[in-house]
Amino acid sequence: MTTTEAATVTRPIVFFDVNIGESSAGRIKMELFSDVVPKTAENFRQLCTGEFRVNARPQGYKNATFHSVPNFMCQGGDFLNNDGTGSFSIYGDRFDDENFETKHTGPGLLSMANSGPGTNGCQFFITTGQCDFLDGKHVVIEGMLVVRKIENVQTGNNARPKLTVKIVECGEM
Repeated sequence: MTTTEAATVTRPIVFFDVNIGESSAGRIKMELFSDVVPKTAENFRQLCTGEFRVNARPQGYKNATFHSVPNFMCQGGDFLNNDGTGSFSIYGDRFDDENFETKHTGPGLLSMANSGPGTNGCQFFITTGQCDFLDGKHVVIEGMLVVRKIENVQTGNNARPKLTVKIVECGEM
């Protein structure tokens, strides 16, 4: 892609409206790096909008939870099992890593969670600090007050939040 082409790319912006317990925590807006990882960004975008359907039923993040909040990220997106074991993508169960150009340089980066090379699906995490130990392992697709609220929810076993942290609405701006 040339510099001129990159300057004309409009990256999609998607959002999550998040509740902690029964209270609204606010909205997270995320810019997707569709010019860097187009396939990964499109998977995430369609799971935000619910436009991908199975048997006419929208598939995606609405009503999914953040199931793990360790001290460096907030992980969610498993709308199948809500525990980090489910995998789904618009391309099938899983899809390959596109590239690792973007690094986990600080807080607020959206990245696909996986269980090893080529295992991207629906799960994602948002960094809460620098996570260079994740570079080359997770595709960054690119949000921060609401993320800090999620980060500060008390957790129990396996860094699972003690209060339900749920995406109550999501879509594209």
